[in-house]
Amino acid sequence: MARVTAPMLEMLWETDDPAEVVAARFGFRDAAAVGEWVAATVGDHWGVDVESVTRVVMSGHNALAWISAPSGSFLAKWSVLPPRFPRLAALTQLTAWLGERGLPVSAPVPSVDGRVQMQIDDGTSMSLQHQISGSLLDASDRDQVIAAGAALARLHLALARYPDTEDVGAFADPPKPLATRIRGWLESDRSGLLTPSARETLIRLVDNSPTERLSAQLVHGDFRAANILCAGHDIAAVLDFEEARFDFPIMELAQSAVMLGTRFRDWGPVSTHVHAWLLEGYTSERPLTSTEADWWNLLVLWFSLVLVPPGEDPTGWGPAAKNLLVRMAV
Repeated sequence: MARVTAPMLEMLWETDDPAEVVAARFGFRDAAAVGEWVAATVGDHWGVDVESVTRVVMSGHNALAWISAPSGSFLAKWSVLPPRFPRLAALTQLTAWLGERGLPVSAPVPSVDGRVQMQIDDGTSMSLQHQISGSLLDASDRDQVIAAGAALARLHLALARYPDTEDVGAFADPPKPLATRIRGWLESDRSGLLTPSARETLIRLVDNSPTERLSAQLVHGDFRAANILCAGHDIAAVLDFEEARFDFPIMELAQSAVMLGTRFRDWGPVSTHVHAWLLEGYTSERPLTSTEADWWNLLVLWFSLVLVPPGEDPTGWGPAAKNLLVRMAV
């Protein structure tokens, strides 16, 4: 292995100094040290002859490294938070399972001994995957949004069949009923921005919401532009299953519709046209049940209200939620 040059260090969304973070959280003296460690670790456990580590992006106690090698371009993802290691292993197995079934995911590369998630002796847990070409989803592109809706539907259909949902307790407990969750939010301080008339409208809508039981299953948990790679109008990959949980598919669909345009540092609402495009794509692969269809508008409204910030609102979550509320009240 040739000597690896120092990679560029970045923070995904935090404003901390990356040079300080790589030392304080990850234990490396500088960028050169982390690059050399990544190259050696990937070489030892995956047999990849690393030529360069060009970039390391950090978030919390997780890091992602961009790697070039004669055999291709790779991403190494690792964590230094041991309590999360069992869940990370379960999520990597889930991603591998989805990849084997043809779903557009960034499937892990097995190590030399066949494992897809390696627990390294020095207290890290790492996986390796191929880099996938593409650009983050553009929520203003109707065709991309419809394709994303269809991809989410196919993902839900596959996740409903996943056999290892109880593996090492990696996934959350069954979800609370939707009406219970919305009422709980209404009773909390987080709903303090609602006007009396808005609160009254939302309470009325919840009181008239469907009572039929919904089926919960495993869902992605964070399906939005930051985690969707596109190649033209096709979905190249759905990334980052770290928020995977048990929930109702209609809950994730509505949440994704509201948050679809959000990226790492750009958290603005999308138009109601985008909500409709995502729903159109989704139902082309997985039609909603009558109960799910009855929940759709209320859940989109609720998620929009949840995202209104308490202070300044530079991207316009408040007006977007108000417009939805007026339409629902009518």
